Formats: sequence, C-alpha cells, structure tokens
Amino acid sequence: MTIGSEIHSWVTDLFPLCRSITGDGIRESLRYLQRILPEMKIHGVSSGTRVFDWTVPLEWNIKDAFIANEGGERVVDLSQNNLHVVNYSEPIDEWMTFEELDRNLHSLPDQPDAVPYVTSYYRRRWGFCLTHRLRDQLRQEPFRRYHVKIDTTLESGELIYGELILPGSTSREILLSTYLCHPSMANDNLSGPCVQAAVARWLRDFVPDRRMTYRILFLAETIGPLAYLKRHLETLQENLVAGFVLACIGDDRRYSFVASRSGNTTADRVVRHILRHDHPDHDEYSFVDRGSDERQYCSPGVDLPVCTLMRSKFETFPEYHTSKDDLAFVTPSGLEGGYRLVRECLGLIEELGPYRCRTIGEPHLSTRGLYPDFGLRDSWTKVRTMMNLLAYSDGHHDLIDIADLLEIDARELVVVARDLVDHGVLELDLPS
Repeated sequence: MTIGSEIHSWVTDLFPLCRSITGDGIRESLRYLQRILPEMKIHGVSSGTRVFDWTVPLEWNIKDAFIANEGGERVVDLSQNNLHVVNYSEPIDEWMTFEELDRNLHSLPDQPDAVPYVTSYYRRRWGFCLTHRLRDQLRQEPFRRYHVKIDTTLESGELIYGELILPGSTSREILLSTYLCHPSMANDNLSGPCVQAAVARWLRDFVPDRRMTYRILFLAETIGPLAYLKRHLETLQENLVAGFVLACIGDDRRYSFVASRSGNTTADRVVRHILRHDHPDHDEYSFVDRGSDERQYCSPGVDLPVCTLMRSKFETFPEYHTSKDDLAFVTPSGLEGGYRLVRECLGLIEELGPYRCRTIGEPHLSTRGLYPDFGLRDSWTKVRTMMNLLAYSDGHHDLIDIADLLEIDARELVVVARDLVDHGVLELDLPS
C-alpha cells in the first residue's frame, strides 16, 4: 500500500464521525489518531475557562436528528449525513408548519444538490441543512406539518486536543498544527489531521537525529489554538523557529499557502522556496486572505512564525463546506503530494543554517580532499558551488539566502554543506 492510500484509508475511517469543536465525535477521532501515534497525549480544557478574549463553550453531543412528515417519513435524517444538522444546535422536539420550519433551514441555491455545512457555536439556535432541490420539493408537498427533532445535549465538559512532542537535540521548535472539528468533509479537514499523523510517524520512526523539537497539535479550529496558546505562549515565543497549519491538503489541484502576518518568516521562506522549485504553478496568498488557525498563531501579541499549507485554499473551491467535499474529492495521490510537501519543508529547515566558516580566510580544501586534482567540467561546477557556499557562510546567510543568490534549489546545497561540516570547515547554527 502506498503512503497516499494508507492516509486515504484513515480519512475513510474517520469520515462518518459527527465531529464538532467539543464532544464525543472529536474525542473518538483523537483516539483513532492515538492508535497511529500512541505517544500522543490527549488534554482537556474545562467548559467556561477563559482563554484570552474567548470562553470555552459547553460540550455538545448529538444522538439523533430528523425532519419527518405527517406520514412518518424522515425527509431529512442525521443518520444519512451528519451535515444535515446545524453544528451545535440546541435540542428541539416539536411539530410545526413548513413555513415555521423554513426559517431554520439552510441550503445553497447555486449548488442545488449539495448540503451546506453550517455552525452556531456561540449563539444558541437550531437548524437543519439540506439540498436546495429538496427544500423546493418540500415547499410543494401536501403535508401541512412536520415533526422536527434534534436530540442534543449542551453540558459542562471539556474542549480536548491532541499533543505530541518529539524531542530533538535542541530546544528550538517546529510546530505542526491542524484542526479536527469538522464533521463529514474530507478535504476540509480530515486531510490535514491524516497527513499530519503520517508526517509525525515519519519524524518519529525515520528521523532519529532530529535537531529540532517538534510540537504536533490536533485541535478544534480557532478556540483550540487559543486555549493552547493560553497554556504555552511563552514557551512558543521563546523557542519556535517555524510553524505550519495543515488544511485542505488532500485534493489533486494546485498547491497553495497563506503567508504569516509578516510574510517573511522562516516558515514563509521555506515554503515559498520549495513551491517555486517543485510546483511553480502554486498560489500564494497574503495574510489578508487568512481564514484558518494562522489567524490565532500570528495575531498581535502572539506573533508566531506560522503559515498555512494547502492544496486548494479553503473558501476557493466549490466543494468547500458542502457535502461535495467527500471521499472522492480527496485522493491517495493528492494526500501523498501534501505529505511529501510537508516532509520537504521540514527536511530543509533541519539543514537550513545559517552556517559559519571555521577558518579565517579561504579554507585550504585540497588538504582535506575536497579539491579535485584534475579538471573535469562537472568537478569544477561542484567546486564553484562549494566555494560560493563557503564565501557566504558568515553566520548570517542560510541556505535559502545563498541558493537564491546562486539561482539554484537550496536542497542542492544541503549535501555540500553536510560534507563541509563533516570535514570541519563549516559549523551549523540554528535558525533564529
């Protein structure tokens, strides 16, 4: 099985669960990911806890929901699609006319066969989502009244999140963060948690000599990062080198990213460099076009170096926040591409530098066996690259700086830099 197929199988397993920002759906989803990453810890923040300007809401759970006509037929049924209920709906069990019911229905006239995803986390209300085609049909039905039932609870509980810390040889950190609070939609955002779980497993199993410490988070969108920052902001501000939010990273369309608020952090530069070389048709969005958890990580007073990695950007694809974002929309190849993009970014940060030459003046390379003793063109090309790397290794230029000056891919310099470090010519500093 390819890694893309394996990630897709995780998406498939998690797809039916009715998740929200709190409750048993996200709890069960975290437990599933914990089977892939047993070292991951699950933490809770109690309802009513103040997190900066926000308050953790009551825990929401849902058992059943339907709209039934006078003949007893369920014309809308949660068991058929968990997008049918406005997420965080309060309970109701009443009979009403269609005119009364229609005020609490949501549909998309421009996508008549799609069920929209609608939430109401912080205002008490109830509602149903359905296709616009069905809504029009109900208007024509002879039934006068409908049985409307939403069996939910809103009680004191917890906002929960998953956290995995993979220590490196230094305390300098890379953050990977994704949200797990959406119900049955595959790209937004089961793709993020499942790709992130695969990357975390790779880091754990195949990158034993990590320089960076990795902080890997599975959260509810918006309120999750806020609650986490309330607990860990000082540590993150002190140690974080780069951070990436993973969202909508499983389709087969163009790669994209939303830059941090400053637009020029290590995270931004690494993503921009790799996408320019590997996927030149990508889309870059400024922080003005933000919409996911980069909002919290980059907000004033937090100011962390975090950007968001995607394939199709949220809010830009027609399937977004509808039932059309299904298991056919995300593909094994799309998920594998997202996984490999994240790996490339992390691999480059591990080697990024800056580097510092350990000699005063140009080092004598031939005594170290680094200078060719005969003149093949390819040998001299490699020497020129090595000499240029040395010339700019002053403790201020990292590999992207030097690669951009040389108009090459920074990853071409990684092997050269390693060789020079091994021969005692260069030393590696950590990114600031």
